[in-house]
Amino acid sequence: MIDWVLIADLGTAVGTTALAAATFSSTRSANRSARVAERALLEGIRPILLPSNWSDPPQKVRFADGHWLTAPGGRAALEITDEAAYLVMSVRNAGAGVAILHGWHVTLDARSPLPPLDDFYRLTRDIYVPTNDPGFCQVAIREPDSEDYRVVRSGAAGDGFSVDVLYGDAEGSQRVVSRFFISHGPPGHGDHDEEWIMLVSRHWNVDLPAPR
Repeated sequence: MIDWVLIADLGTAVGTTALAAATFSSTRSANRSARVAERALLEGIRPILLPSNWSDPPQKVRFADGHWLTAPGGRAALEITDEAAYLVMSVRNAGAGVAILHGWHVTLDARSPLPPLDDFYRLTRDIYVPTNDPGFCQVAIREPDSEDYRVVRSGAAGDGFSVDVLYGDAEGSQRVVSRFFISHGPPGHGDHDEEWIMLVSRHWNVDLPAPR
């Protein structure tokens, strides 16, 4: 005799399996589409900092203690006294979103690995660099006995030093660290008493996979 109950159960099981497979495939496709949309959205607000163009206007920047420095396009301005070190870097945002600067870290070794984020000096003011526009990053070290002051003073008197700049997008995510190398310009070049040339050597993604 034909067991119709068994056949009905098998049919129900097959139908349920097919429905589950279709649901899984649909959910997987939806998740993939959501990830693609999220990636496109993030790409639209991702910043990336580079040295500004030499033809960009100078950046005149005031520090909290009333000190002023002016950095020409594509270069830096550096002043070191017995009490403090002041640095302004003229940068340009080549990314698709506004860059919000978070902090900085200085080092003599341009080949050193990315330092821990806890070692970065957090900025006391919000600095925004618009998309495809010049802006600035400022560094002030007012403790002559600190390691940061020693690094800047030693690098300025020698072959240069590096400044790691930590920044992110307008949502506070997609954090990046860009390493800028500051060194002396050619003797007698430019209209300034002393030229400080900027080069960018590395970019590290903090919240995303590394670019290389």
